[in-house]
Amino acid sequence: MTSIVIPAHNEGRVIGRLLDALLADTSVSGPDIVVVCNGCTDDTARVAGGRGDRVRVVEIPTPSKHRALRVGDEHARGFPRLYVDADVVVGAADVRALVGALDRSPELLAAAPGRDIPLGGCAWPVRAYYRVWQRLPAVREGLFGRGVIAVTEAGHARIAALPPLMADDLAASLAFGPGERRVVEGARVVVRPPRTWSDLIRRRVRAATSSAEFERFRAARQAEAPEGAPGPVPEPVSEQTARTGTADLRALLRARPTLLPGVVVFVVAALAARRGSRKAIRDQDFSTWLRDESSRQG
Repeated sequence: MTSIVIPAHNEGRVIGRLLDALLADTSVSGPDIVVVCNGCTDDTARVAGGRGDRVRVVEIPTPSKHRALRVGDEHARGFPRLYVDADVVVGAADVRALVGALDRSPELLAAAPGRDIPLGGCAWPVRAYYRVWQRLPAVREGLFGRGVIAVTEAGHARIAALPPLMADDLAASLAFGPGERRVVEGARVVVRPPRTWSDLIRRRVRAATSSAEFERFRAARQAEAPEGAPGPVPEPVSEQTARTGTADLRALLRARPTLLPGVVVFVVAALAARRGSRKAIRDQDFSTWLRDESSRQG
């Protein structure tokens, strides 16, 4: 049986649209869905529980995504297993496409859907930023930034070994080599972007801070493990990167010169995020979650 684990912290405004999409076009024998409400002070549990017996709701007092994922694992019934953020929308047919890709390709351990980012209603700098961001090689090929990852039982063992990291989707993506992971473009997820420039910067500061945490974790792993010795995380983590370099931006401009304004916006956002993350990195504060509320409107 396919299981879907949804960690949710105060997502009462948006989790209903995700659950409705997952429950559409499925029978009573469809995927096992577990919603883990972690530290909620709103009506997330009530909204999720109102979707019927197909949705099992587990409540924990601690507002921790990592803890919610592990509790979800304790209650989930089968594999392949999907981890889905509560603020995205992925449908039942998309779940079947991801599961089918894993079933057909024994070498695959993890898969994620293609992403759709609706930019209507966003400020023009936000639209310009995402037009560049979506075209970057690491963004196109990585499993991060999608809010959905499907894993086999062997893939689950791989990511279960990861420590609690704010950059959990980045770490999960880089835990698999290129031949072990796949973006299944036939499956789609809707990821709503921030609507305002300030909310975009909040997201980018969070990303910069969490990426710094991940880099420290990777460096510590490399320093502690003897060369060639197996560690808690597979070797692809130490070899790959999701960083965007100037070469990537130059290549993008050569292919699409009209993206120059967007590249300028992208660089400004990256510099602002780097400045904004300095204090958190200096203080090693990798737990403060800068939440974007504008993407949860409407």
